[in-house]
Amino acid sequence: MNNVEKLNEIFVEIFSCNVSELKTEFNKDAIDGWDSVRQLTLTSAIEDTFDVLLDPEDIIACTSYNAVIDVLRKYEIEL
Repeated sequence: MNNVEKLNEIFVEIFSCNVSELKTEFNKDAIDGWDSVRQLTLTSAIEDTFDVLLDPEDIIACTSYNAVIDVLRKYEIEL
């Protein structure tokens, strides 16, 4: 499984969505139920899956699918 597939799996599990929904519009303002608890669950899963420790500002920045990709690239995770 490549890193994009791993990331998609995290989003699908946490937000109960389909992979086809993961696009630019997939963000905290557009998704019902995207609250602070889910955001922390998301970032915790990202840390566990990709073996990184996110800075607090990066955790706060993870407010969309694309933002998560940007944060992971900052940690040199290839997507």
